[in-house]
Amino acid sequence: MTALLEPPEGRQVFRLTFEPTPDDIDENGHVNNVVYLRWAQDMGVAHWKSLAPPDAQATWAWVALRHEIDYRRALLPGETAQGRTWVSGAAEGPRFDRFIRIDGPDGQMCAQVRTTWVLIEQATGRPRRVPPWMVEMFA
Repeated sequence: MTALLEPPEGRQVFRLTFEPTPDDIDENGHVNNVVYLRWAQDMGVAHWKSLAPPDAQATWAWVALRHEIDYRRALLPGETAQGRTWVSGAAEGPRFDRFIRIDGPDGQMCAQVRTTWVLIEQATGRPRRVPPWMVEMFA
């Protein structure tokens, strides 16, 4: 992944603001790379919870299958990051790709993430095909 991620025209975008804590800062004096992964996970879960009705949240869960992260700009102590996430236009069976971009206060990309999530039926713990209504909900 080398090109800067941007949501396609008309795609629904979910946003979160991140304020690093002192524990997020590493020995290099900036937000540790692992923190971006945590923020990506937090964004995916928050996006799902913001859209899915309670009965869907009780029935379904998402687990991350794969993360691919590019780091471009250090986020420094005291800086606030803006995160944006959107999903691909189609699911592949139980898999759904999610795209996340985390920008610094200057609008420059700090990190971007492409993740693959798998839909799990909570009662069985088994993967299930993403139903069309979920694809539409995220679109």
